[in-house]
Amino acid sequence: MGGDGTDAFLEMLAAERGAAINTIRAYARDLEDMTRALHAGGLTPLLAGESDLRAYLSGLARQGLAPRTQARRLSCLKQYYLFLAREGMRADNPAALLEAPRLDAPLPRFLSEGEVTALLAACEPEADATPARRRRLLMARAALEMLYASGLRISELLSLPRRALDAAPGMMLVRGKGGRERMVPMSARARAAARALMDMDAGRESPYLFPGRGRAQAMTRQGFDRIMHDVALRAGLDPARLSPHVLRHSFATHLLARGADLRALQVLLGHADIATTQIYTHVMLDRLRDAVARHHPLAAAG
Repeated sequence: MGGDGTDAFLEMLAAERGAAINTIRAYARDLEDMTRALHAGGLTPLLAGESDLRAYLSGLARQGLAPRTQARRLSCLKQYYLFLAREGMRADNPAALLEAPRLDAPLPRFLSEGEVTALLAACEPEADATPARRRRLLMARAALEMLYASGLRISELLSLPRRALDAAPGMMLVRGKGGRERMVPMSARARAAARALMDMDAGRESPYLFPGRGRAQAMTRQGFDRIMHDVALRAGLDPARLSPHVLRHSFATHLLARGADLRALQVLLGHADIATTQIYTHVMLDRLRDAVARHHPLAAAG
């Protein structure tokens, strides 16, 4: 590679866009693969036309590459050929009109209501638990209650200041993506669990509700994951099924299953676009099917 502008393109990614080394390596592999395929047909990247690139992408599908991998390859080609056109190495952009394969949005993974109940029960300290063990389980209980009660992102939870509970009763102020603030409901159970943790931490001053080992910093995601792993085992669940995002999905799925409105859920989750919230419509569709089956006068006749 080099004379076809690939080296210059990769250098631009590093210098101007600050792309990570793994991203640059992935793009380099994608361009090498395309170049080999074009060479096999007697072409080079600088001479390939739109039909040649379409043939290359069709070949990826025939090889059985996943749609997501195909989409990543196409993204690389689009950026590469746009770069060549801007640098005057090509008079046109043969990738401009190419379309990515349709990607099916994966359904969110979530826990059942019974599994959430088991997780919370697993946070109950043993009678002979050491103070350190008791505090760890209190922290797990507070985190689980708050994540499930409000659908917080893990970054939002771990960055909560101790004063977060000082908002109006039943509500909490959260700073989300892009620094956007929103009020989220906080159940009495969740507030009580958080207060119990704060009471045990009295005298250990920290600006954070969930402090790390260094009291001036918040707990790390890695430290939180270790606590969740232990609680999952105590509850008899596969730790691989439990994550903060699974709890966020569980919050949303259970609310919709019990009749919540999709627009209200958008506000609660802090989604800027309703399209993001619509990944949960699978729950609404199930509910609509059940409603028709139960109440439509001709449903039994079918």
